[in-house]
Amino acid sequence: MNTARIAVAAVALAALGLAGCGAGGGDDSGSGNGSQGSGKATAAMDPSTVRVSQSSLGNILVDGSGRTLYLFTGDGTNTNSMKCNADCLKLWPPVKSTPKAGAGADAHLIGRTKSGSGSQATYAGHPLYYYADDRSAGDLKGQGMDKIWFVLDPHGKAITKSVASTQDTGGSGGYGY
Repeated sequence: MNTARIAVAAVALAALGLAGCGAGGGDDSGSGNGSQGSGKATAAMDPSTVRVSQSSLGNILVDGSGRTLYLFTGDGTNTNSMKCNADCLKLWPPVKSTPKAGAGADAHLIGRTKSGSGSQATYAGHPLYYYADDRSAGDLKGQGMDKIWFVLDPHGKAITKSVASTQDTGGSGGYGY
């Protein structure tokens, strides 16, 4: 009975995300998002630090607990008008605090900008986000989502290559903007 309630809640959340973030084209992998509504506990976010971590995509930015950080290409750089709306932010939570530079990160590239939900951390001018379905340190399920969400390299540039097909990248979620 409890599992049925979780499944219904997950479907409702997905429907809200689709309505609020628009339909997207998906990525080229064709893989579905197997973790949505899985009931797995999400690893704690530690926005106190931005650091560099090695991944299958090369060196990428992560938070203090190893959770992957993303940029939304619709935001652009050095902007005060984020395009990710309230429903979108449920699936793409912003990094709210001002992180310190950890190993490999450039302290001069860390900043803040105003967003619809307050202020948000930036790296090289890009507002930083988590992907809600990244459950563990090192997950890359948001990479390439709708061809507009990407991880960042240590210089703050989007890494647009695809994750190897053995890792679930989340596929098309329609959670772009």
